[in-house]
Parts: sequence; C-alpha cells; structure tokens
Amino acid sequence: MSYLIKDTTKEERERIVEEAIGNIEGACDGCAPGLAEMYQDYIDGKMELSEVNMAFTARYCKAMNGPGDAESGGCRVMG
Repeated sequence: MSYLIKDTTKEERERIVEEAIGNIEGACDGCAPGLAEMYQDYIDGKMELSEVNMAFTARYCKAMNGPGDAESGGCRVMG
C-alpha cells in the first residue's frame, strides 16, 4: 500500500493517521496532546507523511540540543 498523497484520498489519509496513533479526534488514551494535529498537513495533502515526520524530528532535535543540531544530520543525546 502506498501512503503517498498522489495515491490516497483525504479519507484514506485520515484513516492511515487514525490507525497509526489511535482516535484522530484526540480522545485516545495516552495520546500526547497535539499529536493528531501534527499530521493535519498530510491529511490535507500539503505534506507527505515522511516530510511531516522529518519536520517533527528536526524540531525535536533543535529543542533538545539547541540551534544547529537538527541541520547536522541527527540528534545527539545530551548528558
């Protein structure tokens, strides 16, 4: 099965995200707040799923390690 925007409908992308993270309405047990919203650009056909995940990883790395680390190709563990 292809997850690419060109190969899926909006409804199929909603289902893909829902199956991956649980209830897309945000009422799932144990879901981090905002997790479903993170994938809205994929659902709306604006960004591929891989692009959403890369953008999240870059933001996470930058938050964890400071400016510049996300661009260096990976996260480093502080400590």
